[in-house]
Amino acid sequence: MPKHRICSVSVASVYPHYVAKAQKKGRTKEEVDEIICWHTGHSQQTLDQQLDRGTTFEAFFRDAPAMNPARLLVTGLICGVRVETIEEPTMREIRILDKLIDELAKGRAMDKILRT
Repeated sequence: MPKHRICSVSVASVYPHYVAKAQKKGRTKEEVDEIICWHTGHSQQTLDQQLDRGTTFEAFFRDAPAMNPARLLVTGLICGVRVETIEEPTMREIRILDKLIDELAKGRAMDKILRT
């Protein structure tokens, strides 16, 4: 199965868009970072290192310290596709993250976003 080109895009190139989307709706960069760290097991320090290195989405998720099992509870539509039906692993992780950032921008409480 061919890889999606987004998988080879750096996380750092998309990250400012995540932050801008959140801030446009009154949320914060810190909340975006909390979501990303929750999803991947990165600390703030290792997240910042990955962003500085220009790590691709594929490597970012593949080498994540501890993917949160609760991320699999994220369901619903993103870009017209059901998150839970995406078979390509990296693309599924990207869409889960997109969905979490959408929930943040829509004003959902952090405990609900983080499935606690």
